[in-house]
Parts: sequence; C-alpha cells; structure tokens
Amino acid sequence: MFLLIIAVVVVILGSATCSSVEAALFSVSALRVRQLAQTNNRSAVALLAIRENMNRPIGSIVVLNNIFNIVGSIAIARVAESILGDAAIGIFSGVLTFLIIIFGEIIPKTLGERYAETISLLAAIPVTALTFVFTPLVWVIEKVTAPFTKGRKRQTTDETEIKFLVNIGQQEGIIAGDEAEMIEKVFMLNDLTASELMTPRTTLTYIRGDLSLRESKREIIASQHTRIIVVGESIDEVIGVALKDELLTAIVEGKQEQKVDTLTRKVSFVPETIKADKLLKSFQKAREHLAVVVNEYGVVAGVVTLEDVLEVVTGEIVDETDRIVDLQATAKKKLERMLQFRNSR
Repeated sequence: MFLLIIAVVVVILGSATCSSVEAALFSVSALRVRQLAQTNNRSAVALLAIRENMNRPIGSIVVLNNIFNIVGSIAIARVAESILGDAAIGIFSGVLTFLIIIFGEIIPKTLGERYAETISLLAAIPVTALTFVFTPLVWVIEKVTAPFTKGRKRQTTDETEIKFLVNIGQQEGIIAGDEAEMIEKVFMLNDLTASELMTPRTTLTYIRGDLSLRESKREIIASQHTRIIVVGESIDEVIGVALKDELLTAIVEGKQEQKVDTLTRKVSFVPETIKADKLLKSFQKAREHLAVVVNEYGVVAGVVTLEDVLEVVTGEIVDETDRIVDLQATAKKKLERMLQFRNSR
C-alpha cells in the first residue's frame, strides 16, 4: 500500500509541476522578461530565450506531463490491481482521475498564472535542460505539427494594448491622470501631419526682404512672433527667417537703412504630409525651431514650429508675449482637429 501511495504522489506532483510551469511561461509578461534579462541574471536570460522561442520548451513540458499522466497512471493501475484486486480497481481509477484533474491540472495552472514571474524564473534553467534532453522527440513532433502551427509571429505588444494598460494603470492609481493623457497623446505624433499642425498661409505674418528696416519697422514691432518669415516678391518666394530681436537690435543701433534680407537665416522646407514625429526629429537634427510647409506643387501652405509639435503632447504652451484671446481660439481649433482625427480612426 505504501508503494501505491508513493506512486500516486509522484504522478500528481509531476503533473502539477508541469502544469504550473506551462501556465507560468504563457502568463509571464514578455516585456517584464526582457527587463529582467538586462540584469544578466542567469535564470532571466534563460527565460528570455524560452519566451522568444516557446515551441520546443512547451513541447518538452507537454511530453513530460503526458508521461506522468499516461504512463504513470498505467503503472499505478498495475500496482493497484495487485494490491486492491479487480473489484476495487474501477473505483480507484475514478478517484485517481479526479485527483489528477484537481491537484495535477486545475490548481497548479491557477497558481502558475498567479505567480507566473516567480515560477518562470525558478523553472527557466531546468526547462532549458529538459528541452535539450527531449530535442529529438520534440523535433519529430514539430515536423508533424508544422502544417497546423505555421503562421505570423505574434507581436509582443501594440499601440492599442499599451493604451489599454495605461487606462488600467490610471484606474488603479498607478499612473496619474495627466501622465496617462500625455502618454496617449504621444501616439498621435506619428498620425498627425504638418498640415494639421501648421499655421496656414492666410494667417502668416511676413516681411519682404528687399525692404529696409525703417520701411519694415511697423510690421516688425507689431509681430507677435520671435521668428518672422522673410519673402521676396510674394509669399511663395520664401527667402528665410529673421529673428525679431536681431531686427529690433539693428533698428535701435541706427541701422535703419539696412535691408531685412541681410539679417535673414536659412529656413527648412517640409512637405504637408510629413508626420509630427519625423518633423520633431528634423527640428532636432537641424537645430531649428521653424519650418515652411509646402504642398505637392511647391506652394507655401503655412509654417510649423517646434512648439506646434510639442503642444500635441503637452497642450497649449503660453508665454508672456501671447495674446490670451488668440491663444484660446487657436487651442480650441487645434483640440477640435485632434479630436476629429482621433474619432475618425
């Protein structure tokens, strides 16, 4: 009888171990595993290798689990038959099946899902060794099941999942409301284009480059912008951009007959379709704060600034020179455009 009890315990423990490890490996977060592997912990590195190629490790665990469940059950049945006799073997088989289902499958898999990270790290190295031992058998199984298991590799995560996690984090108080809003807005950078962020040409302020500072004095002083577009004969002949403080400094220094174009800097031109994230990188690389937006025909459509891009994430940026009424109207229009775009997706 003692031999029978030992056999039952071994089978149930073996099945439970395989079930809990299998559930843990499927439940542990792939992103969390990558984070742990950066510490160069042996178990974490082994776990990362398993997560990146789950087929053989899981196949090895399934094979071992079935050895415990099937072969173990057959061996126990023979031992039970010799001890209990034919009359009680049926009842014993039913009880054994019940014990394996409850204590070898359901409970272990629940615990494996609940304590996925801890169990996965403990099992990573043993599972790696098990996979090596069962490689020939698992290879045969892979070849047989290949026609049914081929398919596109599942992505670790995507934009929708990250947004969902952010919302969950906000609801649970892990992420602050303003942080969650900012994270979601970051994803809009690769959706919004320059044409949706720019100041259109109909509202642009600009000065002609062939005029003197004296002739442009009124327009320079009236401009609300620190950077003023400089043009030739028309707005479609953009020469560059001039800094308002440099123009005013020259006026104060008595250089009123100096031409505006002598104080003009080069300006970048970008297409209407450029995405906000690429536009941000363009500003960083060129070390500029403003770009002229042109349409497909090369006609000036408007002007976009670094501030316009940053406001997608941060909201309206106000400084001491801005007019509150104008800012409110601009902010409202930008918000409406963003909401319309977001709802249309």
